[in-house]
Amino acid sequence: MIEIIRHHSKPLEPKPTGVEPVLKSLDGIRAVVFDIYGTLMISAAGDISLVQENALQTAMEAAGVSDPNAATRYHELIAEHQSRSDKEFPEVEIRDVWRDLIGQTEDVEAIAVKYEVHANPVWPMPNCGEVIEALRERGLKLGIVSNAQFYTRHLFPAFLGGELEELGFDPELMVFSNEELEGKPSRALYQKLATNLKAQGIQPSETLYVGNDMKKDIWPAGLEGFQTALFAGDQRSLRLHPEFDATPDWVITDLAQLL
Repeated sequence: MIEIIRHHSKPLEPKPTGVEPVLKSLDGIRAVVFDIYGTLMISAAGDISLVQENALQTAMEAAGVSDPNAATRYHELIAEHQSRSDKEFPEVEIRDVWRDLIGQTEDVEAIAVKYEVHANPVWPMPNCGEVIEALRERGLKLGIVSNAQFYTRHLFPAFLGGELEELGFDPELMVFSNEELEGKPSRALYQKLATNLKAQGIQPSETLYVGNDMKKDIWPAGLEGFQTALFAGDQRSLRLHPEFDATPDWVITDLAQLL
Protein backbone atom coordinates (compact mmCIF):
# COMPACT_ATOMS: atom_id res chain seq x y z
CA MET A 1 0.00 0.00 0.00
CA ILE A 2 2.90 2.34 0.68
CA GLU A 3 4.19 1.67 -2.82
CA ILE A 4 0.74 2.33 -4.30
CA ILE A 5 0.66 5.71 -2.55
CA ARG A 6 4.15 6.62 -3.72
CA HIS A 7 3.57 5.46 -7.29
CA HIS A 8 0.34 7.40 -7.77
CA SER A 9 1.27 10.58 -5.88
CA LYS A 10 2.89 13.71 -7.21
CA PRO A 11 3.87 16.98 -5.52
CA LEU A 12 1.14 19.45 -4.63
CA GLU A 13 1.64 23.06 -3.61
CA PRO A 14 -0.58 24.86 -1.11
CA LYS A 15 -2.74 27.69 -2.41
CA PRO A 16 -2.20 30.95 -0.48
CA THR A 17 -5.09 32.17 1.64
CA GLY A 18 -4.09 35.78 2.27
CA VAL A 19 -4.66 35.29 6.00
CA GLU A 20 -2.31 37.13 8.36
CA PRO A 21 -0.48 34.94 10.91
CA VAL A 22 -0.95 35.42 14.64
CA LEU A 23 2.11 33.91 16.29
CA LYS A 24 2.97 33.13 19.90
CA SER A 25 5.69 31.34 21.83
CA LEU A 26 5.73 27.63 22.61
CA ASP A 27 6.81 28.47 26.16
CA GLY A 28 4.65 26.45 28.52
CA ILE A 29 3.56 24.05 25.80
CA ARG A 30 4.41 20.41 26.52
CA ALA A 31 2.51 18.68 23.70
CA VAL A 32 1.59 19.56 20.11
CA VAL A 33 -1.26 17.65 18.47
CA PHE A 34 -2.14 17.83 14.78
CA ASP A 35 -4.96 17.26 12.37
CA ILE A 36 -3.74 15.46 9.22
CA TYR A 37 -5.76 16.27 6.08
CA GLY A 38 -5.39 19.94 5.23
CA THR A 39 -2.88 20.50 8.04
CA LEU A 40 0.04 18.05 7.92
CA MET A 41 -0.95 16.88 4.44
CA ILE A 42 -2.18 18.89 1.47
CA SER A 43 -5.49 17.38 0.43
CA ALA A 44 -6.62 18.00 -3.13
CA ALA A 45 -10.22 17.48 -1.99
CA GLY A 46 -9.70 19.73 1.02
CA ASP A 47 -10.38 16.99 3.57
CA ILE A 48 -10.86 13.22 3.69
CA SER A 49 -14.57 13.74 4.45
CA LEU A 50 -15.03 15.67 1.19
CA VAL A 51 -13.90 12.80 -1.02
CA GLN A 52 -17.54 11.75 -1.43
CA GLU A 53 -18.25 15.08 -3.12
CA ASN A 54 -15.14 15.22 -5.26
CA ALA A 55 -14.53 11.62 -6.32
CA LEU A 56 -15.46 10.66 -9.87
CA GLN A 57 -16.20 7.40 -11.59
CA THR A 58 -12.72 7.66 -13.14
CA ALA A 59 -11.23 7.12 -9.67
CA MET A 60 -13.32 3.99 -9.28
CA GLU A 61 -12.16 2.73 -12.68
CA ALA A 62 -8.53 3.51 -11.77
CA ALA A 63 -8.99 1.27 -8.73
CA GLY A 64 -10.02 -1.55 -11.06
CA VAL A 65 -13.78 -1.38 -10.45
CA SER A 66 -15.55 -1.16 -13.80
CA ASP A 67 -19.21 -1.15 -12.69
CA PRO A 68 -20.60 2.20 -13.92
CA ASN A 69 -22.82 2.42 -10.84
CA ALA A 70 -20.02 1.70 -8.36
CA ALA A 71 -19.28 5.32 -7.40
CA THR A 72 -22.93 6.06 -6.67
CA ARG A 73 -23.36 2.83 -4.74
CA TYR A 74 -20.17 3.51 -2.78
CA HIS A 75 -21.57 6.82 -1.51
CA GLU A 76 -24.89 5.17 -0.70
CA LEU A 77 -23.15 2.47 1.31
CA ILE A 78 -21.23 5.03 3.34
CA ALA A 79 -24.53 6.71 4.23
CA GLU A 80 -26.06 3.32 5.11
CA HIS A 81 -23.18 2.42 7.41
CA GLN A 82 -23.38 5.83 9.10
CA SER A 83 -27.13 5.45 9.61
CA ARG A 84 -26.56 2.34 11.75
CA SER A 85 -24.61 4.32 14.35
CA ASP A 86 -26.13 5.98 17.39
CA LYS A 87 -23.32 8.55 17.51
CA GLU A 88 -23.87 12.18 16.63
CA PHE A 89 -21.00 12.21 14.14
CA PRO A 90 -20.70 8.61 12.94
CA GLU A 91 -17.63 7.40 11.08
CA VAL A 92 -17.36 4.28 8.94
CA GLU A 93 -14.68 1.65 8.62
CA ILE A 94 -14.10 2.07 4.90
CA ARG A 95 -12.93 -1.53 4.41
CA ASP A 96 -16.39 -2.71 5.47
CA VAL A 97 -17.93 -0.41 2.86
CA TRP A 98 -15.66 -1.81 0.17
CA ARG A 99 -16.47 -5.40 1.17
CA ASP A 100 -20.17 -4.64 0.76
CA LEU A 101 -19.46 -3.06 -2.62
CA ILE A 102 -17.14 -5.60 -4.26
CA GLY A 103 -17.38 -8.72 -2.11
CA GLN A 104 -14.97 -10.55 0.17
CA THR A 105 -12.86 -12.17 -2.56
CA GLU A 106 -11.06 -9.05 -3.72
CA ASP A 107 -8.03 -7.36 -2.16
CA VAL A 108 -10.14 -4.76 -0.42
CA GLU A 109 -7.27 -2.75 1.07
CA ALA A 110 -5.36 -2.38 -2.19
CA ILE A 111 -8.50 -1.34 -4.08
CA ALA A 112 -9.45 1.15 -1.37
CA VAL A 113 -5.99 2.74 -1.50
CA LYS A 114 -5.99 2.91 -5.31
CA TYR A 115 -9.36 4.62 -5.20
CA GLU A 116 -8.24 7.05 -2.52
CA VAL A 117 -5.05 8.18 -4.25
CA HIS A 118 -7.06 9.05 -7.34
CA ALA A 119 -10.07 10.55 -5.57
CA ASN A 120 -8.14 12.60 -3.00
CA PRO A 121 -4.46 13.06 -3.90
CA VAL A 122 -2.34 14.22 -0.97
CA TRP A 123 1.19 15.46 -0.38
CA PRO A 124 3.04 16.70 2.72
CA MET A 125 2.65 20.36 3.58
CA PRO A 126 5.84 22.39 3.17
CA ASN A 127 8.14 21.89 6.17
CA CYS A 128 5.98 19.06 7.54
CA GLY A 129 8.79 16.59 8.20
CA GLU A 130 11.21 19.23 9.45
CA VAL A 131 8.71 20.66 11.95
CA ILE A 132 7.80 17.22 13.31
CA GLU A 133 11.49 16.46 13.80
CA ALA A 134 12.21 19.82 15.43
CA LEU A 135 9.30 19.54 17.87
CA ARG A 136 10.39 16.02 18.81
CA GLU A 137 13.95 17.18 19.38
CA ARG A 138 12.67 19.90 21.70
CA GLY A 139 11.19 17.17 23.87
CA LEU A 140 7.55 17.97 23.11
CA LYS A 141 4.98 15.20 23.08
CA LEU A 142 3.41 14.74 19.64
CA GLY A 143 -0.12 13.57 18.94
CA ILE A 144 -2.90 13.46 16.37
CA VAL A 145 -6.66 13.89 16.36
CA SER A 146 -7.90 13.41 12.82
CA ASN A 147 -10.66 12.13 10.64
CA ALA A 148 -8.95 9.21 8.96
CA GLN A 149 -9.11 5.73 7.48
CA PHE A 150 -6.75 2.76 7.67
CA TYR A 151 -4.60 4.10 4.82
CA THR A 152 -4.03 7.45 6.57
CA ARG A 153 -1.24 5.96 8.69
CA HIS A 154 0.50 4.75 5.52
CA LEU A 155 0.94 8.31 4.27
CA PHE A 156 3.76 8.90 6.73
CA PRO A 157 6.11 6.06 5.72
CA ALA A 158 5.18 6.75 2.09
CA PHE A 159 6.14 10.43 2.21
CA LEU A 160 8.25 10.97 5.35
CA GLY A 161 10.07 7.65 5.55
CA GLY A 162 8.80 6.38 8.89
CA GLU A 163 5.73 5.15 10.74
CA LEU A 164 4.07 7.73 12.98
CA GLU A 165 5.64 6.20 16.08
CA GLU A 166 9.07 6.26 14.44
CA LEU A 167 8.61 9.96 13.67
CA GLY A 168 7.96 10.66 17.34
CA PHE A 169 4.18 10.49 17.74
CA ASP A 170 3.01 8.98 21.02
CA PRO A 171 0.66 6.00 20.43
CA GLU A 172 -1.45 7.06 23.41
CA LEU A 173 -1.93 10.53 21.96
CA MET A 174 -3.25 9.51 18.54
CA VAL A 175 -7.02 9.48 18.05
CA PHE A 176 -8.35 8.48 14.62
CA SER A 177 -12.00 8.68 13.63
CA ASN A 178 -12.03 5.30 11.86
CA GLU A 179 -10.76 3.58 15.01
CA GLU A 180 -13.33 5.33 17.21
CA LEU A 181 -16.13 5.03 14.61
CA GLU A 182 -16.82 8.66 15.42
CA GLY A 183 -15.64 11.72 13.53
CA LYS A 184 -14.85 15.34 14.18
CA PRO A 185 -16.27 17.67 15.37
CA SER A 186 -17.23 15.18 18.09
CA ARG A 187 -15.93 16.39 21.43
CA ALA A 188 -15.44 12.75 22.44
CA LEU A 189 -12.25 12.57 20.36
CA TYR A 190 -10.76 15.56 22.14
CA GLN A 191 -11.95 14.28 25.50
CA LYS A 192 -10.12 11.02 24.89
CA LEU A 193 -6.98 12.98 24.02
CA ALA A 194 -7.34 15.08 27.19
CA THR A 195 -7.73 11.96 29.33
CA ASN A 196 -4.62 10.34 27.85
CA LEU A 197 -2.60 13.54 28.21
CA LYS A 198 -3.58 13.88 31.86
CA ALA A 199 -2.45 10.28 32.42
CA GLN A 200 1.00 11.52 31.40
CA GLY A 201 0.78 14.58 33.64
CA ILE A 202 0.00 17.04 30.83
CA GLN A 203 -2.98 19.39 30.99
CA PRO A 204 -5.01 20.51 27.94
CA SER A 205 -3.83 24.07 28.67
CA GLU A 206 -0.27 22.83 28.12
CA THR A 207 -1.21 21.35 24.76
CA LEU A 208 -1.41 23.09 21.39
CA TYR A 209 -3.85 21.60 18.89
CA VAL A 210 -3.24 22.52 15.24
CA GLY A 211 -5.99 22.19 12.61
CA ASN A 212 -7.39 23.86 9.52
CA ASP A 213 -11.13 23.83 10.32
CA MET A 214 -12.77 26.16 12.83
CA LYS A 215 -15.79 23.84 13.24
CA LYS A 216 -14.04 20.47 13.37
CA ASP A 217 -10.74 21.47 14.97
CA ILE A 218 -10.56 24.81 16.76
CA TRP A 219 -14.03 24.96 18.28
CA PRO A 220 -14.19 21.47 19.89
CA ALA A 221 -10.53 21.55 20.96
CA GLY A 222 -11.06 24.92 22.61
CA LEU A 223 -14.12 23.64 24.47
CA GLU A 224 -11.92 20.97 26.08
CA GLY A 225 -9.39 23.56 27.21
CA PHE A 226 -6.68 23.08 24.58
CA GLN A 227 -4.70 25.95 23.18
CA THR A 228 -5.43 26.11 19.46
CA ALA A 229 -3.66 27.06 16.25
CA LEU A 230 -5.64 27.56 13.07
CA PHE A 231 -3.62 26.38 10.08
CA ALA A 232 -4.49 28.81 7.28
CA GLY A 233 -1.84 27.70 4.84
CA ASP A 234 -3.92 26.23 2.02
CA GLN A 235 -7.04 27.67 0.43
CA ARG A 236 -8.32 24.17 -0.42
CA SER A 237 -8.72 23.15 3.20
CA LEU A 238 -9.15 26.35 5.22
CA ARG A 239 -12.59 26.33 6.82
CA LEU A 240 -13.38 29.48 8.80
CA HIS A 241 -17.04 28.85 9.77
CA PRO A 242 -17.72 32.37 11.13
CA GLU A 243 -20.98 31.11 12.66
CA PHE A 244 -18.91 29.34 15.35
CA ASP A 245 -17.94 31.45 18.33
CA ALA A 246 -14.32 30.40 18.54
CA THR A 247 -11.05 32.29 18.39
CA PRO A 248 -7.78 30.42 17.88
CA ASP A 249 -4.80 31.32 20.04
CA TRP A 250 -2.52 31.15 17.01
CA VAL A 251 -3.03 31.54 13.27
CA ILE A 252 -0.28 30.05 11.11
CA THR A 253 0.18 29.96 7.34
CA ASP A 254 3.27 27.74 7.35
CA LEU A 255 3.98 24.87 9.75
CA ALA A 256 7.46 26.30 10.31
CA GLN A 257 5.84 29.24 12.13
CA LEU A 258 5.23 26.89 15.05
CA LEU A 259 8.97 27.05 15.67
